[in-house]
Amino acid sequence: MSSERKARVLIVDDSALIRTVVADVIAEFPDFEVCGSARDGDEAIARVHALDPDIVTLDIEMPGLDGIDVLGYIMSETPRAVVMLSGAETRDGVDLTLRALELGAVDFVRKPDAAGTQQVRQVAGRLHDALRAAAIVNLRGVPMLERTLRTMRVREAIPVRRPTPNPRAARAVVVIAASTGGPRALAEVVPGFTRALDAAVLIAQHMPRGFTSGLARRLDEASALTVQEGTDGDLVLPNHAYVAPGGQHMTVQATTDGPRLALDDSPTVWGVKPAADPLFRSAAAVFGSNAVGIVLTGMGRDGSDGLGAIRAAGGGAIVQDEATSTIYGMPAAALEHAGADRVVPLSGIAAAATELLTARRDASRGIA
Repeated sequence: MSSERKARVLIVDDSALIRTVVADVIAEFPDFEVCGSARDGDEAIARVHALDPDIVTLDIEMPGLDGIDVLGYIMSETPRAVVMLSGAETRDGVDLTLRALELGAVDFVRKPDAAGTQQVRQVAGRLHDALRAAAIVNLRGVPMLERTLRTMRVREAIPVRRPTPNPRAARAVVVIAASTGGPRALAEVVPGFTRALDAAVLIAQHMPRGFTSGLARRLDEASALTVQEGTDGDLVLPNHAYVAPGGQHMTVQATTDGPRLALDDSPTVWGVKPAADPLFRSAAAVFGSNAVGIVLTGMGRDGSDGLGAIRAAGGGAIVQDEATSTIYGMPAAALEHAGADRVVPLSGIAAAATELLTARRDASRGIA
């Protein structure tokens, strides 16, 4: 869209109050304007065709045609940037929000619980960030994820995992940084790992409290690895993936019985928590050359310093390519500041990480 005009936003919500609040908030943004509103899914589809907005803010739970149905129609029939408006943090609400991100929504914003000044102010900053990301989103290179996570698991016939007695601690690690577009990217990358990886996977996805446990659960349903939200003191195990909890930094520390996770509430890094840089630096310190860092889609430069630390320790570095990145900010910054061993499209990232770790294991054993 032209940088000389404001991006036009269609607001879709079954609540007249929320439509008014969101419209008032957007009216304060110099780079966006409201072009219309809709109170249900059918009206939303009609308004998309009639008004041709640049961006749609879309309520998830509506009577009749809900937000997921409308999103699926928009992304398949008339693609454009969509920001979801998420309400209650119930398990169903979290799952619907994550499903929307997998289907191609750029980001989500929590609705205010009330129309009070403080509530609206908190939403305003988050909504502006989401709309700014939506204004520069790469829709062409990031097709809708066609398979549901449940379908992926059935098709791939992943065996049921059972606890292993006395498991050994991980001796290698893959660390992943992701932000805007990350849930969609992770839904492809993490299920791409097989148990031949023989390493732990640690994930820093920029996401608020209340949503990362749902993200971990959905990835676990699709993956050969065991995926869980990280907790303080967890022994880091091979072929397990750990998602940093929203609102906390996650790092890995060396202990006498193996590497363990550590969570803390220290200040944000690059304005986010969890951040990838602390996680990446700790992985470099604990695992050295047996670490591979991956920087996926997102705004900003989180992960670039940490990826540099991994490379300095002899580890491998992978950056998602521009064509398949929803937002190329973080991958571009990582490539500029740290460089990479591989610049890979989304579909090839899991295989590239496995290859880099295998090469490092072979080198340590003297295998040519």
